[in-house]
Amino acid sequence: MQQVGDLDASIGYAMKEAASALRSAMEDALRPLDLSVSQYSSLEVLGQQPGLSAAQLARRTFVTRQSMQGVLTGLAARGLLSRPDAAPQGRALPTELTPAGRDLLRQASRAVAGVEHRMLEHLSAEDQHRLHSDLARCAEALRSRRAPSRPV
Repeated sequence: MQQVGDLDASIGYAMKEAASALRSAMEDALRPLDLSVSQYSSLEVLGQQPGLSAAQLARRTFVTRQSMQGVLTGLAARGLLSRPDAAPQGRALPTELTPAGRDLLRQASRAVAGVEHRMLEHLSAEDQHRLHSDLARCAEALRSRRAPSRPV
């Protein structure tokens, strides 16, 4: 049986620890705006790609379609996004930010940018570029190859 080994030397564990710390810091920064990380992520993606369906938005924000329905319902109830009553074609309802949604997104983006700045402030621009590139390659490696089968 293959083991991860020393967690202090495990890259996967360090990535999970960083992701957890980032999420916690984002939650703290977004709390005064009454936004969860999932709600913020949805607003951010819709701000950059208006008209996405709930399924497309769920994929881009790393949540399930079922969870996305709850996120969208909450944001719509606050008047932050709009969806037509009927789909213009097919079954997917395109979602867009309202003016109030765009205003809140600007505030939330500033708050999250502050968290990211704090996270990266001790890395040079070159180190930040390399980190981004390395993380993107790690994600691509996992997406492009199926997990090896385990010995029985």
